[in-house]
Amino acid sequence: MWTLAAALLAAGMDATAQPVPAGSAAPAATPDYRSHPRAAKLAELLRADFGFTEADLESVRAALADAIKNPKLIEAEQQAKERTLTWDAYRVLHLHDRNYASGLRFLDEQKAWLAKAEGEYGVPPAVVGAILGVETKFGSFTGQHRVLDSLATQGFDHPTRGDFFLRELAEFFALCREENFDPRAIKGSYAGAMGAAQFMPSNYRRLAVDFDGDGHRDLWQPADAIGSIANYLVNYRRDATWRRGEPLALPARLDAPADAAVPRNAKAVTHLAGDFLRAGIRPETALPPETPVGLIELSLTGGQEFWLGLPNFYGVMSYNPRVFYAMAVTQLAQALQQNWVAVP
Repeated sequence: MWTLAAALLAAGMDATAQPVPAGSAAPAATPDYRSHPRAAKLAELLRADFGFTEADLESVRAALADAIKNPKLIEAEQQAKERTLTWDAYRVLHLHDRNYASGLRFLDEQKAWLAKAEGEYGVPPAVVGAILGVETKFGSFTGQHRVLDSLATQGFDHPTRGDFFLRELAEFFALCREENFDPRAIKGSYAGAMGAAQFMPSNYRRLAVDFDGDGHRDLWQPADAIGSIANYLVNYRRDATWRRGEPLALPARLDAPADAAVPRNAKAVTHLAGDFLRAGIRPETALPPETPVGLIELSLTGGQEFWLGLPNFYGVMSYNPRVFYAMAVTQLAQALQQNWVAVP
């Protein structure tokens, strides 16, 4: 079901992944991006950092002539659900019976590749599965927007993150050259993420792996998506590499209200478990006192829920730097792990 060939054949079809707000299906008349003021900067990036020749750049210009500006894509990026929803509203998008059932079926169907990934990288099947579940519902919804349109719109016209997306547009053209992709055919998210694993072009180039050995790094294929996610968690940042055998996060209880000076929902560990224990913040399962942790506070209807995030939790945040995202992955992984019985 998920193959790059299928994705290319479906390039003219609609999908339902990561929809943008109503009205985005028919964007207004679009300018020719070849004449955009930032087009020269893109060309210089491609020459200087990726070794593009004049012939290569002619292909880029031809693709840009076909790119469609869609401001709704910028709105979607600015209004991403993990930024704008409450935890109550966000969690139900991913933590529900259908996703649990799909996840258990995925773990069964892909157990050989998941076991291989755990052996090579140390990332448990339930964690890889949970990332796929939160990202694309296990490969079912990989994106309805042409990556060319998404990255051109974001890179040329985003009011605050244009430089980031312009770089990703350059990476996309480099990826298409390396993998012999047609830049007009590939579909992905409103931000330009691709495949079941939803890698941005720079991460696709650097961290995607040919896990099934067929000669292609195809993130629409389950094997390559599985291996690439595990490789990402180990190698995205060497100072935050996946720690074998450690959980993502543990529920915690507070003996008394936590000191207001203790950071909540940071993007990295802030204390050692022993520090929190002395402050009356206790994990559900005992941790060695030297374990690095951070305090997570989730506001629920009628109260708060507290967790201690371990280094692996913050490693997942490198995939998407939002606490809600990493917590959805954590809780989905825990549910899958508790209910999955691996059959040889």
